Amino acid sequence: MDASPGNTYRDIWAPEIYFFDGKWYVYFSADPFCCNGHRVFVLENSSPDPTTGTWVDKGRIANPTEDFWAIDGTVLEQNGLRYFLWSGHRETADGVQRLYISKMINPWTLTGPRVELSSPEYEWEKKGEPDVNEGPEVLKHGNKTFIVYSGSHCSTDDYVLGLLTASQTADPMDPKSWTKTPTPVFVKNPTGNAYGPGHNGFFKSPDGTEDWLIYHANVATGQGCGDARSTRMQKFTWNSDGSPNFGQPVPTGSKLPRPSGE
Repeated sequence: MDASPGNTYRDIWAPEIYFFDGKWYVYFSADPFCCNGHRVFVLENSSPDPTTGTWVDKGRIANPTEDFWAIDGTVLEQNGLRYFLWSGHRETADGVQRLYISKMINPWTLTGPRVELSSPEYEWEKKGEPDVNEGPEVLKHGNKTFIVYSGSHCSTDDYVLGLLTASQTADPMDPKSWTKTPTPVFVKNPTGNAYGPGHNGFFKSPDGTEDWLIYHANVATGQGCGDARSTRMQKFTWNSDGSPNFGQPVPTGSKLPRPSGE
């Protein structure tokens, strides 16, 4: 695969791939050696097969007037429009990570204003330094839209998943559309060798009948944000109110059935 010349980056995190308007796009977080650290960037590929063709560096995706530290970009499609979600700082000198949303003009361009949807307010979102809301991921079910995010710092054993909920017809740019669940929805399981479970994603089984959660966690206490983290996945269900029920992290070594339809 060919890649066009682009910027120089370090600490590349959290890639996500999408197919929009006949082209492939990858969003990733990286430090461009300037500008007070990380931002989110976009690659574009017009080939029908994303493993072939040329990836073009479209540069930084940011709100034009509020371009601060940012990571973990993801896309929400609602009411026929696209919105970009990310974790960022309120201002340059502010280390607290909050969740933001902005409208997208196209897959690599935002239009203002950015809107803050969530900030660390509960104690379970404030473990470690700094206080953190990050890793937003979109999940839809029934008539509801969920943002599942990671709370607290990944250096702690108490890195967890939190939940924001809105109607699928609500304006996602209105903070009042969203309700934050006051307790975490996925937490550590020390007896199962799962510490700091977070930074999740979702997928359907091949036959479309099952919902699966993918995430990372440490096998022992105190292992932090480094390479000791392992990727894990497990099936999840839904509560009677339509919200996701992730259960608890499955113990390491457990034999899981394959996703239905494999």
